Amino acid sequence: MLDALQNIIEYPLFWNIVWAIIGLILINLAISLIQRWVSRRLGNVQARYSVRKMVAFTGYIAMVLYVLGVFSNQLRSIGVALGVAGAGIAFALQEVIVSIAGWIAISFGQFYNVSDRVMVGGIKGDVIDVGILRTTLMEIGEWIQGDAYNGRIVRVANSFVFKEPVYNYSADFPFVWDEIILPVRYGSDYELVRRTLLDVAEEIVGDYTASAEDNWRRVVRKYLIEDAPLQPSVSMTANDNWVQFTLRYITDYKKRRTTKDVLFSRILARAAQTPERIVFASATFELVGMPTLDVKLQTQPEKGV
Repeated sequence: MLDALQNIIEYPLFWNIVWAIIGLILINLAISLIQRWVSRRLGNVQARYSVRKMVAFTGYIAMVLYVLGVFSNQLRSIGVALGVAGAGIAFALQEVIVSIAGWIAISFGQFYNVSDRVMVGGIKGDVIDVGILRTTLMEIGEWIQGDAYNGRIVRVANSFVFKEPVYNYSADFPFVWDEIILPVRYGSDYELVRRTLLDVAEEIVGDYTASAEDNWRRVVRKYLIEDAPLQPSVSMTANDNWVQFTLRYITDYKKRRTTKDVLFSRILARAAQTPERIVFASATFELVGMPTLDVKLQTQPEKGV
């Protein structure tokens, strides 16, 4: 037993393994200490997150280089075997390799950043972490109506950036266009309806419009896109039942639902001040005609008669 233990201790690979384990523990400890120091020193959440990720990534690279350095002599002797097995390893780990390539594309291709609202792989949510293999989202929607969190944290493989479209709601232009549709009865004051919608939109989203103009100019300079109007607009169409007004406006992508709530509340309050001039419509049905009904009543004679 002692002879076997002595042979193991004298074997060079044993000490390489020991030194590799010690080095990995020390590097991991250094990463944790630096991240804690960064968390205490930096108050900005975005800067703290970025520095912590950079420290972790640098530490992983240091671990790989350290292990390669420790086992450099052994790697030379098994280089041919690794070359033969490389094709099989690449095939077995193709999803992992594509996910790593996706992480590189995300990091340098400006697909999205942490805190962006995106839809990746059919999942919509806010990006809360971008890892080497997966992107972590705080999910939005599903059984929750509107742009609100549902409480689920979803991890999506980075390989999806090569397979499916990536929808980013906040990258270069952190605003979205939204609409409110109002049915109005025939005979209402159409000009008053139009003026009321525009006035309310200017009161509620006027500040958004001013802020969005600078961002939109940068988008127009960066991409081949037309200079779309950002001011609120109202369009009118007529159908068999009512006159339909559509208010189109721009708002912050995170406040779409609350903005619509405020707009509806203000519009209804304004309409209530002139109920005889602004009358909202609802689904009605007109009975054009009745078919001829032939009803025959049969009476039975009373008993005993």
